[in-house]
Amino acid sequence: MAAFSSFAVADSITGIVTNKTTDKPSAGDDVVLIRLAQGMQEASRTKTDAKGRFTLEIPNGDNGLHLVRVTHDKANYFRPAPPGTQSVEVEVFNAAAKVKGVSSEADVMRIQTDESGKALRVVENFFVKNESSPPLTQFSDRPFEFYLPEGAVVEGSAALAPGGMPVQASPVPLGEANHYAFIFPIRPGETRFQISYRLPYGGSLKFAPRVMMPTDTIAVMMPKSMTFKPGPGAPYTPVTEETTAQTYVARGVQPSQALDFMVSGTGQMPRDTGGAAGASAGADGSGQAGAGGSAAAAADTRPGGGLGTPLDPEGNNDPWAKYKWWILGGLGLAMAVGAGIMLKNGPAQTMAASGGGGFAGGPGGTGLGGAGSIGAAPVGAGGDSLLAAMKEELFALETDKLQGRLSETEYLEQKAALEVVLRRALLRAEGAADASNVAKPVV
Repeated sequence: MAAFSSFAVADSITGIVTNKTTDKPSAGDDVVLIRLAQGMQEASRTKTDAKGRFTLEIPNGDNGLHLVRVTHDKANYFRPAPPGTQSVEVEVFNAAAKVKGVSSEADVMRIQTDESGKALRVVENFFVKNESSPPLTQFSDRPFEFYLPEGAVVEGSAALAPGGMPVQASPVPLGEANHYAFIFPIRPGETRFQISYRLPYGGSLKFAPRVMMPTDTIAVMMPKSMTFKPGPGAPYTPVTEETTAQTYVARGVQPSQALDFMVSGTGQMPRDTGGAAGASAGADGSGQAGAGGSAAAAADTRPGGGLGTPLDPEGNNDPWAKYKWWILGGLGLAMAVGAGIMLKNGPAQTMAASGGGGFAGGPGGTGLGGAGSIGAAPVGAGGDSLLAAMKEELFALETDKLQGRLSETEYLEQKAALEVVLRRALLRAEGAADASNVAKPVV
């Protein structure tokens, strides 16, 4: 009951915003309290004062889950505010259209045919690194540009900010054919983009990848029943590991390089390569198995198996090692992300898809990743492990939906159940934290 009594008296949330580019308080930033009870609704708003401080009023009777959103230099930064939260701290960065220190770590493609063999299904992941000093956010009307193959029909897309949870981020068409941008802030650290698309297929197809900046690693993964043929001068080499699929890698790629390759034949990736939850467990070393894989799968450390903790998770010994656990595990990010605790995108996201004024991570948009977003912040006692486990469950759920393993009805039922479980767990965590504080001796 202590948890509920603490919620009742929390009628405001105070906080401080620090500009990590200057290491000074961030004055004049817009701060909004977002209610998550039914989608995303603004509950109150204010601005930071000269010392970066703010106070957000909580409407009477509104004791649910909230997010605190801070907008600085047109980029959004988030902190979770579970019931009973009284104060938060948010870190922001100055933004620029082009930032020195932003580079492309990897472009990884997962290719297979559908069951009919008449279409290719591709999941492509981009890993972008921001090592700017002093730290800056790269943000503009086209912070990350990329090309898709001609005829690609986009089926889903997501973005993952450093320390955040995946959120929907729709690609915006640019002037040139097949040229797109993710309008999503590239914050200091590693940002990941994922896009799933379909291509018409007549038994063989030529790909001509184009990179916009020097890229450490390009990788292509496909079923062993299909054939990969690099184009003249294309620098692909096979990854000679015993896996349930075949992988080809090009390293140290420049924008002017020829990267053509041909695929032919048919086949689907075997499902024992693990789900996104397994990939997440392997990549971050948590060793937790999500809903997408059993405990036995989690213990299977064969590449392409259950993806236990990799020997070289940061790629210190092999540049490909850091990324292969994501691609071997299936989908690195959730595709229909509304995700986590009902972090649903609003109408602004639809505007972004058509080049409108709102966009993920910017004013009017609801892109939720960030240096202070859900995956990074403790929530009560054991909050980090709780949110990590829930993230893996949501990854697995969205992956199963994307791969057709769940009907729409099953997906909605299971998603609703996960949201209920998370709410109850947060309440228990807050109650445990209150009880612990009461029990502590005064010194």
